[in-house]
Amino acid sequence: MSATAPVIGVLALQGDVREHLIALAAADAVARQVRRPEELAEVDGLVIPGGESTTISKLAVLFGVMDPLRARVRAGMPVYGTCAGLIMLADKILDPRSGQETIGGIDMIVRRNAFGRQNESFEAAVDVRGIEGDPVEGVFIRAPWVESVGAETEVLAEHEGHIVAVRQGNALATSFHPELTGDHRVHSLFVDMVRANLTPGS
Repeated sequence: MSATAPVIGVLALQGDVREHLIALAAADAVARQVRRPEELAEVDGLVIPGGESTTISKLAVLFGVMDPLRARVRAGMPVYGTCAGLIMLADKILDPRSGQETIGGIDMIVRRNAFGRQNESFEAAVDVRGIEGDPVEGVFIRAPWVESVGAETEVLAEHEGHIVAVRQGNALATSFHPELTGDHRVHSLFVDMVRANLTPGS
């Protein structure tokens, strides 16, 4: 690991936290769990994992981390959301549960569970802009899709005509779970985003 490895947190309230920690470490980052505002303050970037977006939302409020998270994302902290994390980064949810809040940060409208229920989960090869080589193997588990994006949001990938990966500035989001495949290229892309954000003039 290089001496300049960025410190990247994984929001550890619910979901597949361990897999992201492993993927980030493999992508040359120092990976830490984040649950509280003081832990959030110590990281250079943050991953919001898959899980249940409503539960993550409520726990983020309960642990006092929702407002600090919003503030840091607005201030430009790099953030990457997978599946439920994508929903958390949406400025608008098409079909929110009662009381469900988002962090925001990406000008997009998302539809929860758009690809179906748990038993309709699937894997598919996805061409992701900015990822060299073969397509990324996307694992879709009760996955959302992006209904529409604003002018500042870049579409990085689609599957069967639906948007499944986006980027806006320092915010990255995918409908699928690259952390479950052993292919760490999406995490490497995010680590590069975090490293670039730490480099003056980048």
